[in-house]
Amino acid sequence: MKSLRKGIGNKKDVENYYDNWSSSYDETLYKWNYKAPLQSVNILKKYIKTKPKFILDLACGTGLFVDKFLQVYPDCICDGSDISRKILDISKRNGKYRYLYKKSFENKIQILNKYSVVSLIGAMTYCRNHQTLFKLVSYYLAKNGYFIFTHRVDLWKELKFDNILEKLTDFNSIYISRPLNYLPNNKDFGSDIKIRIVLLKKK
Repeated sequence: MKSLRKGIGNKKDVENYYDNWSSSYDETLYKWNYKAPLQSVNILKKYIKTKPKFILDLACGTGLFVDKFLQVYPDCICDGSDISRKILDISKRNGKYRYLYKKSFENKIQILNKYSVVSLIGAMTYCRNHQTLFKLVSYYLAKNGYFIFTHRVDLWKELKFDNILEKLTDFNSIYISRPLNYLPNNKDFGSDIKIRIVLLKKK
């Protein structure tokens, strides 16, 4: 496996990487003590006052985030997208999603309804065009809907991500976490690479 810390490559490389990883994906993340899905749900639970009706889980993987999300919001209808066909096959078998789309999160999905929440947990690392991403998320969201995502602190600094957030015109910032451990039991990450969890609200 290539290093997740250093990057994987273009979209095709990422797709192949996750296809090859799919059979051991959940087990590996458990061993690495990956807590971002649970931490993100806890933030939503604290700040969202109305029960969400629809959620779009971008880069959904095998559904680790939605699994935690449905424990809090069991009546919410969940749709997901991912670049990996094999990962999506696992998500389909798990039965958490209404619709699953084989799409990069930087490509537009032809949605059937507006969403209360859009999530992007553990995948902002791969974003090449943040302006495009935020425009797409704004399109997906209903008014006053929420966008929750994680981003690595090292890349945040490199990209001057505070400036990116300040320039957003469609969103208000609701919450930005302190730096949190990401994959503490992964030797390439350890305690060096941390993430922030961000919650935005569409105007």
